[in-house]
Amino acid sequence: MPAVIATKERDSAIQALRAGVVPRLGIRHVQVGRAREVTETVKDMTRIAEGGSAVRFVIGEYGSGKTFFLTLARNVAAEKKLVVMHADLSPERRLHATGGQARTLCAELVLSMSTRTKPDGGALASVLERFLGHVRKLAAAAGHDPGDMIRERLQSVREGVAGFDFAEVVVRYWQGFEEGNEAMKNAALRWLRAEYTLKTEAREALGVRSIVDDAGVYDHLKAISRLVRLAGYDGTLVVIDEMVNLYKLVNSQARNANYEMLLRIVNDVLQGSAERIGFYFGGTPEFLMDSRRGLYSYEALRSRLAENSFARGGLVDMSGPVIRLQSLTPEEMHVLVERLRLLWAGGDLERLPVPDAALASFLEHCSKKIGDDYFRTPRNTIRAFLDMLAILEQNIGADWVTVLGGIDITPDRPVPQPDIADEGREGKAEAARATEGKGEDGLATFNL
Repeated sequence: MPAVIATKERDSAIQALRAGVVPRLGIRHVQVGRAREVTETVKDMTRIAEGGSAVRFVIGEYGSGKTFFLTLARNVAAEKKLVVMHADLSPERRLHATGGQARTLCAELVLSMSTRTKPDGGALASVLERFLGHVRKLAAAAGHDPGDMIRERLQSVREGVAGFDFAEVVVRYWQGFEEGNEAMKNAALRWLRAEYTLKTEAREALGVRSIVDDAGVYDHLKAISRLVRLAGYDGTLVVIDEMVNLYKLVNSQARNANYEMLLRIVNDVLQGSAERIGFYFGGTPEFLMDSRRGLYSYEALRSRLAENSFARGGLVDMSGPVIRLQSLTPEEMHVLVERLRLLWAGGDLERLPVPDAALASFLEHCSKKIGDDYFRTPRNTIRAFLDMLAILEQNIGADWVTVLGGIDITPDRPVPQPDIADEGREGKAEAARATEGKGEDGLATFNL
């Protein structure tokens, strides 16, 4: 007997799915397939919790469920007592930059920090206070000064790159906490969230001589992972989606600088230099395999991310850094629409909106309309099914057979996005060279 689904959870999930986005609540009610991928994700989170590290590139076509899978990975991480940070890349957010885009990405990641008890982000303050509260209890039991013990515990953070000022800012937060100085606490949180743009401003507020800039983002994330561990959590997972924005960079110098940062992360994980931290990146096949602008254009990354040469003829290897999302089978698609129907009914089998025959007819209709695309990119199929249920609910007496015949489903195709021009002079020069000699119609011109 299925459990009753709370109205808030049901409405939130349906609203998100009809809009074509991943729901923050109720995701477990529509999870179907991806059994091997989920198994590997659980292994990754277990490895991180036991002191290891992990890096994965989740690759799939537009609408194939990358964001859904990354959200599922975040839920698994939270259940494994990991702190999760997540963000999407955009023209204003990158892994490496010189105009503040990397610092903006870092600020977004830290702001999104979430735990199992605080799943909606903003968990940085609670992580800090959990660490400070734990140390104060130990200091009280041992009869030691809490400040001295906090500094002693932060020694592991100081030993990392750019860790000295990080540890000092944590001490400043503790001093503000003890003195009831909200201004100092807020200044410390602002520094940890990479929101300072001027060193003089940070020095006046906190007495530290550095800030988190574009060049120090990765080291800052590693320092946060050490703090997370000191607070009693088992590790940190960093999830970054929309990696295709790096592929769109026109400036090859800026693009390669981002790929070098990815290479550094991959090397740290594969060589065992990183501890209790994992990275999940979501991107399209072009972002990975394009030999001109994708990851495969950078030879060092190509060699590390190359697929197992024996994974052919239906054989799959999920243990490498790249996870290719497989298409859902017809059976899994049928289970998916069954779960969507049950979600619509709030888990009540007595209130199912359509009979079993409607599910088979709907899937057959999808297959005729868009072919195999509804297996590879199920987003439009989900939206169409929920739209049909909405029509039936709001039009009493409407027949599902008649409604189904009028549903027009099209393949889910990405809207072409323009390339991203770098803000620097080199990027403008390269963009100019890329368009040099072209007419208004985008075709090359020549003279006889």
